[in-house]
Formats: sequence, structure tokens, C-alpha cells
Amino acid sequence: MSQKCQSLLLDRRGRQTAQLATLAYDFQRAHVIPEHFHPEDQLIFASSGVMTVRTKHGIWVVPPLRAVWIPAKTPHSVVIHGPVSMRTLYFAPKLVRAEAEKCFVMNVSALLRELILHACKFPKLRREEPEQRRIIEMIADHLQAVHSIPLQLPHPNDRRAMRVANALLSEPGRQRTLAALCEDCGASKRTIERLFLAETRMTFSQWRQQLRLLHAMQLLASGEKVTGAAMDAGYSSPSAFIAMFRRQLGQTPRRYFAQ
Repeated sequence: MSQKCQSLLLDRRGRQTAQLATLAYDFQRAHVIPEHFHPEDQLIFASSGVMTVRTKHGIWVVPPLRAVWIPAKTPHSVVIHGPVSMRTLYFAPKLVRAEAEKCFVMNVSALLRELILHACKFPKLRREEPEQRRIIEMIADHLQAVHSIPLQLPHPNDRRAMRVANALLSEPGRQRTLAALCEDCGASKRTIERLFLAETRMTFSQWRQQLRLLHAMQLLASGEKVTGAAMDAGYSSPSAFIAMFRRQLGQTPRRYFAQ
């Protein structure tokens, strides 16, 4: 059962005391934050290291210099891959991105990064303070303009498709055909293909490739070499993995993580 976290923006009588609150944590590898939810919209920023955010709707991988938006009241857990410096902002309702009802990962510009780190010097920020108001407004303006990047893996809802998804999640690199997976889930190949496309907006092949990409990113963040990550994720060679990584994210793994 998800744990409800106490609001950081309300006092004991439920009165709002600030528009923005911040928390900063440093974690070691393999740390897990159990499922919980906050009454505020939340931005989790990885100033270094890689995190995986999980909800019932899917998985979002957050590499260095990226952030994940988590709408208010969304139950989620966080898995830490390698040492991570986490910076989290909590926003008053509808302060920013009021239309964003689902989690998504975003790139963080150099300016937004500095704004986040500067904001974290204040436990709470209030519009009544001129300096703090300017910080709030600049962060809000930047978040209105950001776009989602393809580092998420949505889950299907149908039980048969979810059995297939769970089989792949447990062994991302295992070479099993869809026909073989369908034998264990009680549905035809055509049915599973239709369900994945309808419920995740990805073909089964695209979904599986995305799973392998995210799995490899988690391994790389934990210190695995490119060759080992490629093999563990089910690629026939490191070059095949690097080519896929470049197509998806525009850079080689080494350059991507070196930024």
C-alpha cells in the first residue's frame, strides 16, 4: 500500500505557507525508496547518477542532467542505480504544468539546472519574498517549455499483455519469440500485438526495444561497461547496441553519460 507523505507546503491547519518546497539527498547504489505519493506536483532532478521511477502505469529512467515530472497524488517508487545526487522540487497546485497529468522525463538545460540547485538552498520559497518570487517564476517559465524525451516504458493494462510484459521485465535480455511468450499468457500473437499498440501506443517490437534500452542504461549507470550492458540487454554485439542507442537518443552511450 502506498504511503501518503505529509505536505511540505501546508501547515497543520491546512493553510499554504509557500508556493515551492525543496529537498536534497545523496544516495548510494542500490537504494530503494518504497512506493509513496505526495499531495504536490513534484520534479525529481538527477544532478548526477541514474534513477528509475516506477508507477502502475510504467517505468521512467532518469539519467544525469534529466528530471522526471510526477503529478500530485501519483503513487511511485524510486530505484537508485549507482551513487545519485537527487534534488526535488514540490509545487503548489497548478503553479506549473497544470495540463501534465502523467509522468514524463525531460532534458534539463544548464540554466534550469542552476535554478534548481539555487532553489534547493531554500527549504521553502514564497512569492512574498522578491528574490524567491523571481526564482519561482523563472523555474515555472522554464518548465512550461520543456518536452518529454523517450525514456519511459508504459505498461499495458490487459492481464494477458501484462503477463507478457512481466516475463520480459524479469529477463530483458532473454531471446524469446512473441509466439513462445503467448503460449504462457493465454492469448494469440495477433491479440497481444493489438493490445500493446492500443494500450502503450508502441508496437510489441518497439516496446521490447525500449525495455532493453532502459535496462542497459540502468546497467551503465551502475558501472557496467558498454559491452556487458549490451550483452545483458540481449544485443548481438556492442556495435548493434551503440547504433540503437544513437538512433534513440542522438549520441553514443559514452558521450551521453559523459555530459
